[in-house]
Amino acid sequence: MPGTDTNGEKHIQVEVAYALPHQQLIITVEVPEGCTALEAVEQSGISERFDMIDIHKDPMGIFSQPLNGKVLPTPSEYIVQPKDRVEIYRPLLVDPKQARLRRAKNKEM
Repeated sequence: MPGTDTNGEKHIQVEVAYALPHQQLIITVEVPEGCTALEAVEQSGISERFDMIDIHKDPMGIFSQPLNGKVLPTPSEYIVQPKDRVEIYRPLLVDPKQARLRRAKNKEM
């Protein structure tokens, strides 16, 4: 439960999420106030459950908004807020443009 620990440090709850085609895992983790998205992911231990996750390379976001340094800061800079959901994204298997071209070509047939 969010609150204050014996050292007077305030804690908040955030979620860390990872999804595969047929499986989704959301871990609720209590982190110190001022914690970054990357630190929250590290504390969740999610990369120990999914060995394909590389928390230093895989893209992340907050509620579908990328943490890429453009609109929102990077995962190592973004300070999580209470009830944030930090999402770890899987790499794309096919370039979206190529996938659209392939679908259009198949539709013509």
